Amino acid sequence: MQDSDGLPTPQRYWAIVTIGLAITMAVMDSAIANVALPTIAQDLNTDAAASIWIINGYQLAIMISLLPLSALGEIVGYRRIYLGGLVLFTLSSLLCALSDSFAMLAFARVAQGFGAAGIMSVNGALVRFVYPQNQLGKGIGINAVIVSISAAAGPTLASAILAVGTWPWLFAINVPLGIVTIAIALRTIPRTPHATHRFDYLSAALSAGTFGLLIAAVDALGHGASYTRFAIAIVATGLLGFWLVRRQLSRTTPLLPMDLLRIPIFTLSVCTSICSFMGQMLAFVALPFLLQGPLQFTAVQTGLLMTPWPIAVGFASPVAGWLADRYPAGLLGGGGLAVFSIGLLALALMPHDASMADVSWRMALCGAGFGFFQSPNNRTLLSAAPRARSGGASGMLGTARLLGQTIGAALVALMFSHFAEGGAVVALYVAAGVALAGAGVSVLRLSARGSASA
Repeated sequence: MQDSDGLPTPQRYWAIVTIGLAITMAVMDSAIANVALPTIAQDLNTDAAASIWIINGYQLAIMISLLPLSALGEIVGYRRIYLGGLVLFTLSSLLCALSDSFAMLAFARVAQGFGAAGIMSVNGALVRFVYPQNQLGKGIGINAVIVSISAAAGPTLASAILAVGTWPWLFAINVPLGIVTIAIALRTIPRTPHATHRFDYLSAALSAGTFGLLIAAVDALGHGASYTRFAIAIVATGLLGFWLVRRQLSRTTPLLPMDLLRIPIFTLSVCTSICSFMGQMLAFVALPFLLQGPLQFTAVQTGLLMTPWPIAVGFASPVAGWLADRYPAGLLGGGGLAVFSIGLLALALMPHDASMADVSWRMALCGAGFGFFQSPNNRTLLSAAPRARSGGASGMLGTARLLGQTIGAALVALMFSHFAEGGAVVALYVAAGVALAGAGVSVLRLSARGSASA
Protein backbone atom coordinates (compact mmCIF):
# COMPACT_ATOMS: atom_id res chain seq x y z
CA MET A 1 0.00 0.00 0.00
CA GLN A 2 1.68 3.21 -1.19
CA ASP A 3 1.21 6.09 1.25
CA SER A 4 4.69 7.61 1.35
CA ASP A 5 5.86 10.83 -0.22
CA GLY A 6 5.87 9.74 -3.86
CA LEU A 7 7.21 6.67 -5.64
CA PRO A 8 10.89 5.69 -5.74
CA THR A 9 12.77 5.89 -9.02
CA PRO A 10 12.72 4.29 -11.56
CA GLN A 11 9.14 3.21 -10.71
CA ARG A 12 8.11 6.88 -10.63
CA TYR A 13 9.35 7.48 -14.18
CA TRP A 14 7.50 4.46 -15.56
CA ALA A 15 4.34 5.51 -13.71
CA ILE A 16 4.63 8.96 -15.29
CA VAL A 17 4.92 7.32 -18.73
CA THR A 18 1.79 5.20 -18.29
CA ILE A 19 -0.24 8.09 -16.86
CA GLY A 20 0.87 10.24 -19.80
CA LEU A 21 -0.01 7.62 -22.43
CA ALA A 22 -3.43 6.92 -20.93
CA ILE A 23 -4.50 10.54 -20.56
CA THR A 24 -3.23 11.29 -24.09
CA MET A 25 -5.50 8.62 -25.56
CA ALA A 26 -8.50 9.63 -23.43
CA VAL A 27 -8.25 13.38 -24.11
CA MET A 28 -7.32 13.07 -27.79
CA ASP A 29 -10.30 10.82 -28.51
CA SER A 30 -12.59 13.64 -27.37
CA ALA A 31 -11.70 15.50 -30.57
CA ILE A 32 -10.11 13.01 -32.95
CA ALA A 33 -13.37 11.70 -34.44
CA ASN A 34 -14.64 15.19 -35.38
CA VAL A 35 -12.54 15.34 -38.52
CA ALA A 36 -13.92 12.05 -39.87
CA LEU A 37 -17.62 12.60 -39.09
CA PRO A 38 -18.73 13.23 -42.72
CA THR A 39 -16.87 10.11 -43.93
CA ILE A 40 -18.19 7.98 -41.07
CA ALA A 41 -21.77 9.14 -41.70
CA GLN A 42 -21.46 8.25 -45.39
CA ASP A 43 -19.85 4.84 -44.81
CA LEU A 44 -22.40 3.81 -42.17
CA ASN A 45 -25.41 5.20 -44.08
CA THR A 46 -26.53 7.74 -41.49
CA ASP A 47 -27.26 11.45 -41.66
CA ALA A 48 -25.05 14.26 -40.35
CA ALA A 49 -27.33 15.09 -37.39
CA ALA A 50 -27.30 11.50 -36.12
CA SER A 51 -23.54 11.19 -36.60
CA ILE A 52 -23.00 13.90 -33.96
CA TRP A 53 -23.79 11.24 -31.35
CA ILE A 54 -20.43 9.66 -32.14
CA ILE A 55 -19.00 12.73 -30.40
CA ASN A 56 -21.79 13.47 -27.93
CA GLY A 57 -22.08 9.88 -26.69
CA TYR A 58 -18.39 9.85 -25.76
CA GLN A 59 -18.52 13.23 -24.00
CA LEU A 60 -21.78 12.51 -22.19
CA ALA A 61 -20.50 9.17 -20.85
CA ILE A 62 -17.44 10.91 -19.43
CA MET A 63 -19.43 13.74 -17.91
CA ILE A 64 -21.97 11.63 -16.06
CA SER A 65 -19.45 9.15 -14.65
CA LEU A 66 -16.43 11.28 -13.65
CA LEU A 67 -17.56 12.14 -10.12
CA PRO A 68 -19.04 8.69 -9.31
CA LEU A 69 -15.84 6.97 -10.47
CA SER A 70 -13.59 9.36 -8.56
CA ALA A 71 -15.66 8.68 -5.41
CA LEU A 72 -15.47 4.94 -6.03
CA GLY A 73 -11.70 5.26 -6.47
CA GLU A 74 -11.38 6.54 -2.90
CA ILE A 75 -13.14 3.40 -1.67
CA VAL A 76 -11.64 0.62 -3.82
CA GLY A 77 -8.35 2.32 -4.70
CA TYR A 78 -7.40 4.60 -7.59
CA ARG A 79 -5.34 1.84 -9.19
CA ARG A 80 -8.41 -0.38 -9.75
CA ILE A 81 -10.46 2.41 -11.32
CA TYR A 82 -7.54 3.47 -13.51
CA LEU A 83 -6.74 -0.06 -14.74
CA GLY A 84 -10.43 -0.87 -15.25
CA GLY A 85 -10.91 2.29 -17.28
CA LEU A 86 -7.79 1.59 -19.33
CA VAL A 87 -8.89 -1.97 -20.15
CA LEU A 88 -12.42 -0.83 -21.09
CA PHE A 89 -11.05 2.02 -23.22
CA THR A 90 -8.74 -0.33 -25.12
CA LEU A 91 -11.40 -3.01 -25.75
CA SER A 92 -14.01 -0.46 -26.83
CA SER A 93 -11.47 1.17 -29.17
CA LEU A 94 -11.14 -2.20 -30.90
CA LEU A 95 -14.94 -2.44 -31.07
CA CYS A 96 -15.07 1.05 -32.63
CA ALA A 97 -12.55 0.01 -35.28
CA LEU A 98 -14.55 -3.14 -36.11
CA SER A 99 -17.95 -1.39 -36.21
CA ASP A 100 -19.95 -1.97 -39.38
CA SER A 101 -23.11 -0.08 -38.36
CA PHE A 102 -23.90 3.26 -36.79
CA ALA A 103 -25.62 1.64 -33.78
CA MET A 104 -22.56 -0.51 -33.09
CA LEU A 105 -20.19 2.45 -33.35
CA ALA A 106 -22.38 4.67 -31.14
CA PHE A 107 -22.53 1.91 -28.48
CA ALA A 108 -18.76 1.42 -28.66
CA ARG A 109 -18.14 5.15 -28.32
CA VAL A 110 -20.29 5.33 -25.18
CA ALA A 111 -18.34 2.40 -23.72
CA GLN A 112 -15.11 4.13 -24.72
CA GLY A 113 -16.32 7.25 -22.91
CA PHE A 114 -16.86 5.30 -19.68
CA GLY A 115 -13.36 3.89 -20.05
CA ALA A 116 -11.93 7.36 -20.58
CA ALA A 117 -13.80 8.53 -17.46
CA GLY A 118 -12.09 5.80 -15.45
CA ILE A 119 -8.73 7.20 -16.57
CA MET A 120 -9.59 10.89 -16.17
CA SER A 121 -11.42 10.56 -12.85
CA VAL A 122 -8.35 9.44 -10.88
CA ASN A 123 -5.59 10.86 -13.06
CA GLY A 124 -4.94 13.87 -10.82
CA ALA A 125 -5.15 11.77 -7.66
CA LEU A 126 -2.52 9.34 -8.99
CA VAL A 127 -0.19 12.20 -9.86
CA ARG A 128 -0.37 13.25 -6.22
CA PHE A 129 0.76 9.77 -5.11
CA VAL A 130 3.44 9.36 -7.80
CA TYR A 131 5.38 12.58 -7.15
CA PRO A 132 6.90 13.69 -3.82
CA GLN A 133 5.21 16.77 -2.35
CA ASN A 134 8.10 19.10 -3.19
CA GLN A 135 7.79 18.12 -6.87
CA LEU A 136 3.99 18.16 -7.11
CA GLY A 137 3.95 21.39 -9.12
CA LYS A 138 6.40 19.90 -11.60
CA GLY A 139 4.30 16.74 -11.91
CA ILE A 140 1.08 18.63 -12.45
CA GLY A 141 2.88 20.85 -14.97
CA ILE A 142 3.92 17.80 -17.00
CA ASN A 143 0.39 16.42 -16.80
CA ALA A 144 -1.05 19.78 -17.89
CA VAL A 145 1.27 19.82 -20.91
CA ILE A 146 0.08 16.37 -21.95
CA VAL A 147 -3.62 17.24 -21.55
CA SER A 148 -3.36 20.57 -23.41
CA ILE A 149 -1.25 19.29 -26.28
CA SER A 150 -3.43 16.19 -26.67
CA ALA A 151 -6.60 18.32 -26.88
CA ALA A 152 -5.04 20.74 -29.37
CA ALA A 153 -3.31 18.11 -31.51
CA GLY A 154 -6.29 15.75 -31.87
CA PRO A 155 -7.65 17.15 -35.16
CA THR A 156 -4.15 17.41 -36.66
CA LEU A 157 -3.36 13.78 -35.84
CA ALA A 158 -6.74 12.69 -37.20
CA SER A 159 -6.01 14.46 -40.50
CA ALA A 160 -2.61 12.75 -40.73
CA ILE A 161 -4.14 9.29 -40.10
CA LEU A 162 -6.93 9.87 -42.62
CA ALA A 163 -4.35 10.94 -45.21
CA VAL A 164 -2.93 7.40 -45.25
CA GLY A 165 -5.82 5.24 -43.97
CA THR A 166 -9.57 4.95 -43.35
CA TRP A 167 -11.56 6.16 -40.33
CA PRO A 168 -11.41 2.85 -38.35
CA TRP A 169 -7.67 3.49 -37.90
CA LEU A 170 -8.55 6.51 -35.76
CA PHE A 171 -9.68 4.02 -33.13
CA ALA A 172 -7.47 1.03 -33.98
CA ILE A 173 -4.34 3.00 -33.13
CA ASN A 174 -5.45 2.99 -29.47
CA VAL A 175 -5.30 -0.82 -29.25
CA PRO A 176 -1.52 -1.41 -29.33
CA LEU A 177 -0.95 1.77 -27.28
CA GLY A 178 -3.53 0.60 -24.75
CA ILE A 179 -1.95 -2.86 -24.42
CA VAL A 180 1.51 -1.35 -23.83
CA THR A 181 0.08 1.11 -21.28
CA ILE A 182 -1.76 -1.65 -19.39
CA ALA A 183 1.42 -3.75 -19.24
CA ILE A 184 3.41 -0.85 -17.76
CA ALA A 185 0.58 0.21 -15.42
CA LEU A 186 0.30 -3.24 -13.85
CA ARG A 187 3.90 -2.94 -12.63
CA THR A 188 4.13 0.75 -11.76
CA ILE A 189 0.80 2.33 -10.72
CA PRO A 190 0.80 2.61 -6.90
CA ARG A 191 -1.68 0.94 -4.55
CA THR A 192 -3.30 3.74 -2.54
CA PRO A 193 -5.15 3.70 0.82
CA HIS A 194 -8.83 2.72 0.75
CA ALA A 195 -11.60 4.70 2.44
CA THR A 196 -13.97 2.84 4.75
CA HIS A 197 -17.29 4.49 3.83
CA ARG A 198 -19.79 2.88 1.45
CA PHE A 199 -20.45 3.97 -2.12
CA ASP A 200 -23.55 6.18 -2.40
CA TYR A 201 -25.50 4.75 -5.35
CA LEU A 202 -28.38 7.26 -5.14
CA SER A 203 -25.97 10.22 -5.18
CA ALA A 204 -24.21 8.67 -8.18
CA ALA A 205 -27.53 8.46 -10.04
CA LEU A 206 -28.45 12.03 -9.09
CA SER A 207 -25.03 13.28 -10.21
CA ALA A 208 -25.32 11.49 -13.55
CA GLY A 209 -28.82 12.87 -14.09
CA THR A 210 -27.89 16.43 -13.12
CA PHE A 211 -24.80 16.72 -15.30
CA GLY A 212 -26.29 14.68 -18.12
CA LEU A 213 -29.37 16.91 -18.33
CA LEU A 214 -27.27 20.08 -18.07
CA ILE A 215 -24.96 19.08 -20.92
CA ALA A 216 -27.85 17.88 -23.07
CA ALA A 217 -29.74 21.16 -22.50
CA VAL A 218 -26.77 23.39 -23.32
CA ASP A 219 -25.87 21.32 -26.38
CA ALA A 220 -29.48 21.37 -27.64
CA LEU A 221 -29.69 25.14 -27.27
CA GLY A 222 -26.48 25.55 -29.22
CA HIS A 223 -27.95 23.43 -32.04
CA GLY A 224 -31.24 25.29 -32.40
CA ALA A 225 -33.60 23.73 -29.87
CA SER A 226 -36.51 25.92 -28.74
CA TYR A 227 -36.12 28.07 -25.64
CA THR A 228 -39.11 26.28 -24.12
CA ARG A 229 -37.38 22.89 -24.31
CA PHE A 230 -34.21 24.46 -22.96
CA ALA A 231 -36.09 26.03 -20.03
CA ILE A 232 -37.79 22.72 -19.16
CA ALA A 233 -34.44 20.90 -19.22
CA ILE A 234 -32.81 23.58 -17.04
CA VAL A 235 -35.65 23.40 -14.49
CA ALA A 236 -35.32 19.61 -14.36
CA THR A 237 -31.56 20.01 -13.95
CA GLY A 238 -32.10 22.46 -11.11
CA LEU A 239 -34.48 20.13 -9.27
CA LEU A 240 -32.13 17.17 -9.55
CA GLY A 241 -29.18 19.36 -8.61
CA PHE A 242 -30.98 20.68 -5.53
CA TRP A 243 -31.74 17.12 -4.41
CA LEU A 244 -28.12 16.12 -5.04
CA VAL A 245 -26.65 19.06 -3.10
CA ARG A 246 -29.08 18.62 -0.20
CA ARG A 247 -28.15 14.95 0.05
CA GLN A 248 -24.41 15.70 -0.08
CA LEU A 249 -24.56 18.23 2.77
CA SER A 250 -25.29 15.45 5.25
CA ARG A 251 -22.41 13.25 4.04
CA THR A 252 -18.93 13.29 5.60
CA THR A 253 -17.35 12.16 2.29
CA PRO A 254 -19.83 13.34 -0.36
CA LEU A 255 -19.73 12.18 -3.98
CA LEU A 256 -20.23 15.78 -5.12
CA PRO A 257 -17.39 17.15 -2.98
CA MET A 258 -19.32 19.75 -0.99
CA ASP A 259 -16.73 19.41 1.77
CA LEU A 260 -14.04 20.54 -0.69
CA LEU A 261 -16.24 23.24 -2.23
CA ARG A 262 -16.47 24.81 1.24
CA ILE A 263 -12.72 25.53 0.92
CA PRO A 264 -12.59 28.98 -0.76
CA ILE A 265 -9.33 28.33 -2.60
CA PHE A 266 -10.71 25.06 -4.01
CA THR A 267 -13.96 26.62 -5.25
CA LEU A 268 -12.17 29.60 -6.80
CA SER A 269 -9.78 27.21 -8.58
CA VAL A 270 -12.73 25.22 -9.97
CA CYS A 271 -14.40 28.43 -11.24
CA THR A 272 -11.12 29.60 -12.78
CA SER A 273 -10.74 26.28 -14.56
CA ILE A 274 -14.28 26.42 -16.00
CA CYS A 275 -13.66 29.94 -17.35
CA SER A 276 -10.31 29.01 -18.90
CA PHE A 277 -11.56 25.90 -20.71
CA MET A 278 -14.68 27.72 -21.86
CA GLY A 279 -12.46 30.35 -23.46
CA GLN A 280 -10.19 27.69 -24.94
CA MET A 281 -13.05 25.75 -26.55
CA LEU A 282 -14.68 28.93 -27.88
CA ALA A 283 -11.40 29.64 -29.68
CA PHE A 284 -10.70 26.07 -30.84
CA VAL A 285 -14.11 25.72 -32.49
CA ALA A 286 -14.26 29.25 -33.95
CA LEU A 287 -10.71 29.62 -35.27
CA PRO A 288 -10.89 27.10 -38.16
CA PHE A 289 -13.96 28.91 -39.51
CA LEU A 290 -12.19 32.28 -39.27
CA LEU A 291 -8.96 31.04 -40.82
CA GLN A 292 -10.58 29.16 -43.70
CA GLY A 293 -13.35 31.74 -44.19
CA PRO A 294 -12.51 35.47 -44.20
CA LEU A 295 -8.73 34.90 -43.98
CA GLN A 296 -8.81 32.32 -46.81
CA PHE A 297 -6.21 29.89 -45.52
CA THR A 298 -6.38 26.25 -46.67
CA ALA A 299 -7.21 23.34 -44.36
CA VAL A 300 -3.54 22.29 -44.31
CA GLN A 301 -2.43 25.84 -43.49
CA THR A 302 -5.05 26.00 -40.73
CA GLY A 303 -3.58 22.88 -39.13
CA LEU A 304 -0.11 24.44 -39.24
CA LEU A 305 -1.36 27.75 -37.86
CA MET A 306 -2.96 26.01 -34.86
CA THR A 307 0.37 24.35 -34.01
CA PRO A 308 2.05 27.30 -32.17
CA TRP A 309 -0.68 27.11 -29.50
CA PRO A 310 0.17 23.61 -28.15
CA ILE A 311 3.89 24.23 -28.63
CA ALA A 312 3.69 27.35 -26.45
CA VAL A 313 1.68 25.39 -23.86
CA GLY A 314 4.43 22.78 -23.88
CA PHE A 315 7.05 25.40 -23.03
CA ALA A 316 4.98 27.42 -20.54
CA SER A 317 3.39 24.65 -18.43
CA PRO A 318 6.59 23.12 -16.97
CA VAL A 319 7.95 26.59 -16.15
CA ALA A 320 4.66 27.53 -14.50
CA GLY A 321 4.63 24.21 -12.62
CA TRP A 322 8.13 24.92 -11.25
CA LEU A 323 7.09 28.45 -10.23
CA ALA A 324 3.90 27.11 -8.62
CA ASP A 325 6.03 25.40 -5.97
CA ARG A 326 7.38 28.85 -5.01
CA TYR A 327 4.82 31.57 -5.83
CA PRO A 328 1.03 32.04 -5.31
CA ALA A 329 -1.17 30.34 -7.90
CA GLY A 330 -3.59 33.28 -7.75
CA LEU A 331 -0.90 35.57 -9.13
CA LEU A 332 0.51 33.11 -11.70
CA GLY A 333 -2.92 32.00 -12.91
CA GLY A 334 -4.29 35.53 -13.06
CA GLY A 335 -1.32 36.71 -15.10
CA GLY A 336 -1.53 33.70 -17.42
CA LEU A 337 -5.23 34.16 -18.13
CA ALA A 338 -4.72 37.90 -18.69
CA VAL A 339 -2.12 37.06 -21.36
CA PHE A 340 -4.50 34.44 -22.76
CA SER A 341 -7.25 37.07 -22.99
CA ILE A 342 -4.92 39.50 -24.79
CA GLY A 343 -3.99 36.77 -27.29
CA LEU A 344 -7.64 35.99 -27.98
CA LEU A 345 -8.43 39.69 -28.44
CA ALA A 346 -5.49 39.99 -30.85
CA LEU A 347 -6.88 37.08 -32.89
CA ALA A 348 -10.32 38.71 -33.02
CA LEU A 349 -8.79 41.99 -34.25
CA MET A 350 -6.72 40.44 -37.07
CA PRO A 351 -6.99 42.21 -40.42
CA HIS A 352 -8.41 40.32 -43.41
CA ASP A 353 -4.99 40.31 -45.07
CA ALA A 354 -3.22 38.79 -42.06
CA SER A 355 -0.15 36.72 -42.91
CA MET A 356 0.76 33.35 -41.41
CA ALA A 357 3.25 35.13 -39.16
CA ASP A 358 0.49 37.49 -37.93
CA VAL A 359 -1.62 34.50 -36.92
CA SER A 360 1.25 32.43 -35.50
CA TRP A 361 2.46 34.90 -32.87
CA ARG A 362 -1.10 35.43 -31.66
CA MET A 363 -1.60 31.65 -31.37
CA ALA A 364 1.66 31.35 -29.43
CA LEU A 365 0.59 34.14 -27.08
CA CYS A 366 -2.68 32.31 -26.35
CA GLY A 367 -0.85 29.04 -25.71
CA ALA A 368 1.73 30.66 -23.44
CA GLY A 369 -0.95 32.37 -21.35
CA PHE A 370 -3.07 29.24 -21.09
CA GLY A 371 -0.08 27.06 -20.21
CA PHE A 372 1.08 29.51 -17.57
CA PHE A 373 -2.33 29.39 -15.88
CA GLN A 374 -3.04 25.67 -15.96
CA SER A 375 -0.23 24.12 -13.90
CA PRO A 376 -0.51 26.48 -10.88
CA ASN A 377 -4.31 26.21 -10.94
CA ASN A 378 -4.32 22.41 -11.02
CA ARG A 379 -1.68 22.21 -8.30
CA THR A 380 -3.69 24.48 -6.01
CA LEU A 381 -6.94 22.64 -6.66
CA LEU A 382 -5.41 19.25 -5.85
CA SER A 383 -3.30 20.49 -2.91
CA ALA A 384 -6.26 22.22 -1.25
CA ALA A 385 -7.93 18.84 -0.68
CA PRO A 386 -6.85 16.50 2.13
CA ARG A 387 -4.81 13.59 0.78
CA ALA A 388 -7.66 11.15 1.56
CA ARG A 389 -9.96 13.25 -0.67
CA SER A 390 -7.65 13.30 -3.70
CA GLY A 391 -10.26 11.36 -5.70
CA GLY A 392 -12.93 14.00 -5.14
CA ALA A 393 -10.50 16.75 -6.11
CA SER A 394 -9.41 14.85 -9.23
CA GLY A 395 -13.02 14.30 -10.25
CA MET A 396 -13.83 18.00 -9.89
CA LEU A 397 -10.73 18.87 -11.93
CA GLY A 398 -11.98 16.78 -14.85
CA THR A 399 -15.58 17.91 -14.41
CA ALA A 400 -14.58 21.59 -14.50
CA ARG A 401 -12.61 21.05 -17.72
CA LEU A 402 -15.39 19.17 -19.50
CA LEU A 403 -18.09 21.56 -18.29
CA GLY A 404 -16.14 24.55 -19.57
CA GLN A 405 -15.43 22.88 -22.92
CA THR A 406 -19.06 21.83 -23.42
CA ILE A 407 -20.46 25.28 -22.61
CA GLY A 408 -17.81 26.89 -24.84
CA ALA A 409 -18.72 24.68 -27.82
CA ALA A 410 -22.43 25.41 -27.32
CA LEU A 411 -21.75 29.17 -27.17
CA VAL A 412 -19.92 29.01 -30.51
CA ALA A 413 -22.98 27.36 -32.08
CA LEU A 414 -25.13 30.18 -30.67
CA MET A 415 -22.75 32.81 -32.06
CA PHE A 416 -22.90 31.22 -35.51
CA SER A 417 -26.70 31.05 -35.48
CA HIS A 418 -27.08 34.72 -34.46
CA PHE A 419 -24.19 36.38 -36.31
CA ALA A 420 -23.75 34.22 -39.43
CA GLU A 421 -20.34 34.90 -41.05
CA GLY A 422 -19.21 37.14 -38.21
CA GLY A 423 -19.90 34.46 -35.59
CA ALA A 424 -16.27 33.30 -35.37
CA VAL A 425 -15.00 36.79 -34.53
CA VAL A 426 -17.79 37.36 -32.00
CA ALA A 427 -16.91 34.01 -30.39
CA LEU A 428 -13.29 35.16 -29.99
CA TYR A 429 -14.43 38.38 -28.32
CA VAL A 430 -16.58 36.34 -25.94
CA ALA A 431 -13.63 33.99 -25.29
CA ALA A 432 -11.42 36.97 -24.44
CA GLY A 433 -14.03 38.26 -21.99
CA VAL A 434 -14.45 34.85 -20.34
CA ALA A 435 -10.66 34.47 -19.99
CA LEU A 436 -10.42 37.93 -18.43
CA ALA A 437 -13.19 37.01 -15.97
CA GLY A 438 -11.19 33.89 -15.12
CA ALA A 439 -8.14 36.06 -14.45
CA GLY A 440 -10.19 38.12 -12.00
CA VAL A 441 -11.42 35.00 -10.20
CA SER A 442 -7.85 33.70 -10.03
CA VAL A 443 -6.58 36.88 -8.38
CA LEU A 444 -9.28 36.53 -5.70
CA ARG A 445 -7.35 33.49 -4.47
CA LEU A 446 -4.62 35.77 -3.14
CA SER A 447 -6.90 36.69 -0.24
CA ALA A 448 -8.66 33.30 0.08
CA ARG A 449 -8.04 31.01 3.03
CA GLY A 450 -7.54 27.27 2.87
CA SER A 451 -4.22 26.72 1.09
CA ALA A 452 -0.69 27.81 1.56
CA SER A 453 -0.23 28.09 -2.19
CA ALA A 454 -3.14 30.44 -2.90
